[in-house]
Amino acid sequence: MTIPITQPEFGVETEAEEKNIPANETELILDGGFLVPETNSFGQNFRDYDAESVRQEGVENFYRVNHINQTFDFVKRMREEYGKVDKVEMSIWECCELLNEVVDESDPDLDEPQIEHLLQTAEAIRKDYPNEDWLHLTALIHDLGKVLLLPSFGELPQWAVVGDTFPVGCAFDESIVHHKYFTQNEDYNNAAYNTKCGVYSEGCGLNNVMMSWGHDDYMYLVAKENNATLPSAALFIVRYHSFYALHKSGAYKHLMNEEDNENLKWLQVFNKYDLYSKSKVRVDVEKVKPYYLSLIQKYFPGKLRW
Repeated sequence: MTIPITQPEFGVETEAEEKNIPANETELILDGGFLVPETNSFGQNFRDYDAESVRQEGVENFYRVNHINQTFDFVKRMREEYGKVDKVEMSIWECCELLNEVVDESDPDLDEPQIEHLLQTAEAIRKDYPNEDWLHLTALIHDLGKVLLLPSFGELPQWAVVGDTFPVGCAFDESIVHHKYFTQNEDYNNAAYNTKCGVYSEGCGLNNVMMSWGHDDYMYLVAKENNATLPSAALFIVRYHSFYALHKSGAYKHLMNEEDNENLKWLQVFNKYDLYSKSKVRVDVEKVKPYYLSLIQKYFPGKLRW
């Protein structure tokens, strides 16, 4: 699925909006009705990793451990192990309910159970893009891989499940949050891995690049192995929504191909809702559940292998 997307800056009205001119039906106007909040749940700027807050010290320590341990060999082992999808068999909604038990220690903006975030994101997108049902479902499932923190899925440590993601097998870009801790990663001084392209080549496509292991790549593997019928843009969002070095800072674009560039437009649409919909506002789960169950039935089998 390839759809052109008009992308004005957040909070800035387009000329068409100012004049109330309907958009061309083949275009999407970013920033429909969603208002970006000024601060996160702790009264700080979003993704401010240096601001003093109740979360700052724990978040920085998380990234220290994450950056030391996310090596090329580690990621390869994790992808081989979890690509078997032989841990659990359950439905998408059952997995959503499991997220009631999960809190993301890497997130400086919110400390609520993850199912709240999924529904906040999905409902915000649904309001602005009512006809893109695949995007609503993508929002619902994008963080389901965080069940890796639970015993049935291996009870992996937080540093191997959450946080910003980045390529391994090539140089760690300085735009990655708390980049200073990469100096303790064994790949940092490995000549095979510490150049701009490392083991990859320019334009090879992100699908051929190994990302740091976590919930993003895991959910991508689950969707692929269970033959989900979501469009490629949805799978791109699932796999790269935590890849802030790319979609916020523009790093690693030399590894992208043409399909990546098209899908990145959708990820940049999604990212605003993923980040800024985090709040203390509750979604009525039972009210919206029938709608999301219908989307799950449309794009996924009843039971999935995880």
